[in-house]
Amino acid sequence: MELKTFPAIIDSLDAIRQYVKEKSQEAGVDKKATYNLLVAVDEIATNIILYGYQNVGLEGNIDVFSEATPNQFKVIFEDDATPFDPTTRELPDEEDFNLPLEERPIGGLGIYLTITGVSDFSYEYKNNRNRNIFVVDIKSP
Repeated sequence: MELKTFPAIIDSLDAIRQYVKEKSQEAGVDKKATYNLLVAVDEIATNIILYGYQNVGLEGNIDVFSEATPNQFKVIFEDDATPFDPTTRELPDEEDFNLPLEERPIGGLGIYLTITGVSDFSYEYKNNRNRNIFVVDIKSP
């Protein structure tokens, strides 16, 4: 597994996206799956930076691990912020999506896009660290 560390600041978002994009392309992930992965990693990285560090006055890093097998590409974000499991967040449902935009509840859409945009998304708190795990299936040509 390859590791690259980024400071947990908003200015790191472009670099995180670029790194994940390069690694996903090297792994052979198709364009649509790469785009969906980038939406997902952008959402989670933004949440880590804003809510895990910046808004509570902390500084830290996001460790980004990447690994490719012939069938899957995996990205793992690890951080030392307060534990937060995005999979416990209530997600919008069909009823929410049918409401006019101004009547929809605020929040949850980014995590919905994360969870539905990749083949598998999971969270664990291990060794006193948050671990957000993104998996994308690689389709054979």
